[in-house]
Parts: sequence; C-alpha cells; structure tokens
Amino acid sequence: MRKLLIACMLLAGTTCLGQNACDILIKNGRIIDGAGNSWFYGDVAVKNGKIIAIGKLADYAAPKIIDANKMIIAPGFIDVHGHVEGAIFQWPTADNYIYDGVTTVITGNCGGSSSNLQNFFHRIDSLHPSINIASLVGHNTIRDQVMHHDNRLPTSTEQQQMESLVETAMKDGAVGLSTGLIYIPGTFANTEEVVGLAKMASRYNGVYASHIRNEESQAVEAITEAIKIGKAANIPVEISHFKIGGKANWGTSNVTLGLVQQARLEGWDVTIDQYPYTASSTNLGVRLPDWAFAGGNDSLKIRLHDPVVRTQIKKEMLQQLQQYKFKNYSYCVVASYPADSSYNGKSITDINKLMGRRSKAPQEAETIMDMVEKGGAQMVYHSMNEDDVKYIMKYPFCMSGADAGVPVPGKGMPHPRGYGTNARVLGRYVREEKVITLEEAIRRMTSLAAQKFQLKDRGLLKEGMAADIVIFDDKTVSDHATFEQPHQYSTGFYYVLVNGQLVVENGKHTGVRSGIPLYGPAKVQPN
Repeated sequence: MRKLLIACMLLAGTTCLGQNACDILIKNGRIIDGAGNSWFYGDVAVKNGKIIAIGKLADYAAPKIIDANKMIIAPGFIDVHGHVEGAIFQWPTADNYIYDGVTTVITGNCGGSSSNLQNFFHRIDSLHPSINIASLVGHNTIRDQVMHHDNRLPTSTEQQQMESLVETAMKDGAVGLSTGLIYIPGTFANTEEVVGLAKMASRYNGVYASHIRNEESQAVEAITEAIKIGKAANIPVEISHFKIGGKANWGTSNVTLGLVQQARLEGWDVTIDQYPYTASSTNLGVRLPDWAFAGGNDSLKIRLHDPVVRTQIKKEMLQQLQQYKFKNYSYCVVASYPADSSYNGKSITDINKLMGRRSKAPQEAETIMDMVEKGGAQMVYHSMNEDDVKYIMKYPFCMSGADAGVPVPGKGMPHPRGYGTNARVLGRYVREEKVITLEEAIRRMTSLAAQKFQLKDRGLLKEGMAADIVIFDDKTVSDHATFEQPHQYSTGFYYVLVNGQLVVENGKHTGVRSGIPLYGPAKVQPN
C-alpha cells in the first residue's frame, strides 16, 4: 500500500484511492457563485468543460491544480452589449474582453447584426474564438435588406418580409431582436413597425434590446416607447447603454430610471445595461438630422452640395447643440477617421483650429458636414455626468456592457470601455467608491445577464454548469485604458477559463481559443 501511495504522489494527476478525477482543480479561493450570495472559501473541480463539484474538495485530484490563494473565483462575465461582427474574425483571441474577465459576448446590438446568422454561427463554430458568442438579430440590418435607406413606412408586404427574416434569425439561434432607433435606416421606422418584428421575436421566446430613439432631451419619450413595444409584443425589454446625455439633462436620471422601475412594479420584464464612463461613442453622422441620410450616401452628398439644404442641415445641427447646452463641438472627439488619421484623438474644435477655421459652433458644423461627406468618423462624445452614472449603476437590474468590438491594438483612439469596463466597475466603483458591493457587481455581470438572455448553462458557479470561470484579485483588479491612451488591457485577472480550458494563466493569454456559439431558445437543431 505504501508503494502505491508513493507512486500516486510521483505521478502528477493520477487518481489515487478514494480520490475523484477532474481536469482542473481550483483550490483555496473565495467563491462568489454569481447569484448574489456572499463569498465563501472553497474549491472548484472542472471536467470535460463542466463544473463537477464545488466546496472543500480534499478528495479530488487533477493534472492541473490552480492555487487561487484567497483570490475571487467567479463565473465568467457576460457582456450583454457587444459589436464583434467582422472584428472577431480578424482578432479571434479577443484579448480586450478576455483580459477584462469576459467569457461571453452578446453581439448584434443597436439594430446591427450579421445579415445571415446561420452562416455567422457556422463561422464562429469553425473559428473557435477565445470567447463565447451569442447574437441578436438587428432591425436596421433587416430593414436595409428589404427597404434599403428609404425614409418611409413599409408596405404590408415589406412588413411581412421583415417579420419573416426575424423568424428565420430566431430559428437560426438569435437570442432576440435589437433596434438602433437613432441610426439609419431604423430611425425611419415607427413604433408599430418595431412592434410587429418584436412580436415575431416574442413568439420564439426572444428579448427586445433597444438603443432607444433619443438618450438626451427626449429620453423620457424614447424610454416610454421601448417599454410600450415590450408591452405590445409581450417581450422582455433590455434598454441598451442606459444614460442621460447633454448638459441640459444632467441630473434627470432619477426620472428616466423611474420609468423602468415603474414598469417592473407593474410586472413587465424591463432591464438595462451600462458602461461606467461619462462619454459615449458612436458615429459622427448622428450630429446631422436623420432625414439628410434618406436614400443613402449619394443622396446625402447631393443634399450637402445644395446650399439651401445644407443651410437647413446646419440650422438643425445648431439647434441640437443648443438643446444640449454646449457652446461648441469641443465635446466631440475623433476615435477613428479613415480619411485622415491625423485627426484621431482630436476634438472638432481642435480640428477647426488646424484647418484655420474659427472655433465657433457654425464653423465647426461645417467641418462636421465635410467629414461626414468624406466617409464619416467614429467618435467619442463627452456628454454625460458622473453623478448620473453612479445613480444608474446602483439600480439592481443594471448589467454591464462595454458597447465594443474587438479593437486592433494601437489602431485609432477607441473608447476605453472596450478594454476596461468590468475592471473599472470592480476597481473604481466597488473597491474604491463602494457604489455597489462585490457580490452584487458579479451577480449583474453573470447570472442576471445569463437569465435575461436565456444562456441556461452560464452565469453561475454550480455543478453541471459550463466551466466559464474567472479568478481575480479584488484588491488590485484595475482598468488602465484611458481616453488619451485607450489601448491598455485590464489587470488583476490571473486565470480565465472558457468551456473548461485555460485562456488566461498567470495573467497571460495562452492563445487558447475554446469559445463556441451560444444559441437562443428557438434554435432549430439539425436532424
């Protein structure tokens, strides 16, 4: 017997008498299970991509043992608001997400998704990125397929065609429908059009996720519309990147959030997500009135070269600026301008100075129109207030969403949220400012997100669940990406497992790509 025991000790990973075998054994950690419960000391055993045991696991053996050394062991984070189409195929290791503790991303937000989700999921399945990916089907994508950029309501035939495309996408595995009612061509749709599509998504047990029609002076009306769509279609609602923008609106998050709270009190499943920054990011074209884009880019250029029409566009741009109570466009900073990369990182006011134009709103509006005509730019808009960010974060049905893709390191000046969203919540708002507790933050990043998007085997540390696991030091976890230097990964995540495989070990990406496509509840399985 003694010889047998010695042999067992010499052979790493060999299961000895009375021991259970697993692939990876995580020991001595503070387990936060994702359900909102307080942490407890324990171990986690992983085998064949699943969690097989949790607790004091003295009778388990594995070829790979990780000493968590009192760090936090938690479910892998689920980012509910991503835009990884295209980018994930260029950068499949998804380092920005992985180093931020994210193991699953919901993409297809803001009305924009792959136009063929069946093919998209097949490509993900073949690619095996480092993260799991689920997708919504985008209203803008569908409307563009059927109606292009026409500024009109659909015919009954076109409405049926769009609803049929939603049905196909849901059967292909979409988790729901998304809208981007600030973007072309979705902005041309009325509420009834969206209700029709949402009803189809509801039939297949999906979610309605919306970048609402206005996040500034008309946010109340826009939130009311989103809730109305949810009620009419009998579908759960997720309001994307919940915020209040424009100086004139600062301090009114209690009003906008109150609408969500009231809807929940009335029994409607309405939740929100947020990125923890006071700046947003979207394209430069949103500074122009929607009607200017009707008919596509050729029509836009014609309008911009018509002096009368250009004057009207400029008038409406300045009216919008006045509503926000900004004196000029200095709050608008270029993230990426393909026509001239030297503009990256500069505000519209800075660019005007370089061009020898006055730093006044009318002249800056001219610069914006010129840049939009040359292909436009991705922008960062410093238009929010820290107090509103904190107030919204305190709401228990608020999840984390970076609203990001997979950036190419060093390229452009993207919003830092693409690198540091979760670490920023955990480091700044949990550890330093104590806006919410650690257990609560993790609940929102894990089980709340999984519940909302019906990812049934994710979001909890529980026997039988997929082994998406993060191990991090809650005392040092930090974001490092800034607006001035955005291409910096978060630190403090020492181990990340995706489907039971180590993607981060000792704080370094291993290159492992064990992610898979995750499907909605209506996915039609092949015979």
